[in-house]
Amino acid sequence: MQSLNNDNRGFTLIEMMIVVAIIGILAAIAYPSYQRYIIKTKRTDMMSEMHNIASTIESRKLAQGSYSNALRTGLTGNYPQQGTALYNVTVETIVAPVLPPPDPLPPLGPLTSKWIITATPLAGQMAADGNLSLNYQGIKCRAAVCGTGDDWNK
Repeated sequence: MQSLNNDNRGFTLIEMMIVVAIIGILAAIAYPSYQRYIIKTKRTDMMSEMHNIASTIESRKLAQGSYSNALRTGLTGNYPQQGTALYNVTVETIVAPVLPPPDPLPPLGPLTSKWIITATPLAGQMAADGNLSLNYQGIKCRAAVCGTGDDWNK
């Protein structure tokens, strides 16, 4: 007589469903964290680019002997310049308010020693992240948080 051998090898449907559920739970936890990490990385890249722009402004000023509109050439526009643009960068002059206000200045008046670089997020992944700014004193701002440390990247 031959004995029946019920020694099946493999997984049951219940075991497979448990594994799929565990993987789904881990993915639901990990994916939002990964998205925050990606946004923070792109913000950090833009902040680094803003420091590069500030350095370029100051080095051009040293080479030319004064601040001029030529310092702005090639520094404004969409960033990153290669790939998908995430921010629109502007360099503006900081003008102290005078009472009564004088005639409006042209939007691109002469650059002075007091400037501010502003990166405005474009529509897309970075749109809800808020504006970034860096001024001539090294004060960095993101939304309402300003300082000289790493507070603007939290």
